[in-house]
Amino acid sequence: MATSNYNDAGLELPELDEPRSYRIGFVVSEWNDGITQNLFQGAFDTLIDAGIIKENIVRWNVPGSFELVYGAKKMAESFDMLDAIVVIGVVIQGETRHFDFVCQGVTYGIQELNIKGDIPIVFCVLTDDNIDQSRARSGGEKGNKGIEAAMAALKMGKLKRDALFYKD
Repeated sequence: MATSNYNDAGLELPELDEPRSYRIGFVVSEWNDGITQNLFQGAFDTLIDAGIIKENIVRWNVPGSFELVYGAKKMAESFDMLDAIVVIGVVIQGETRHFDFVCQGVTYGIQELNIKGDIPIVFCVLTDDNIDQSRARSGGEKGNKGIEAAMAALKMGKLKRDALFYKD
């Protein structure tokens, strides 16, 4: 759910049957924790506003963005009743190719978990050129990508539930 300009206000929460029953997991990188905490808070507040109860929100922290894949895998294995998982991280371009390897590894890892797993995993990893861009996208002038990720998680959780309904 990428956006080029600030437009959080134009996004709408999906209509959910029994929102109190939804369970959402978060795996949050501790690296650049000022940014990742802002993203998480935006997502958390959005879920609460949608009617999700606090007790149905699970959060695990991992050291960095590369570890988000393993954290999401283990969370999915540990909590099979989750409707969706959101991974939150930030990778900022530096002087070496480390940025490219981390971004590619996390992207492909989350893609693979989505293909093979039964719990949708929403990608909320900022891949910015500098810290100012990250700040702008985590509650600053460009909005908060955590809000968008929470909305995507609710929509994917609803899709998961709808698919199970039609399967039975």
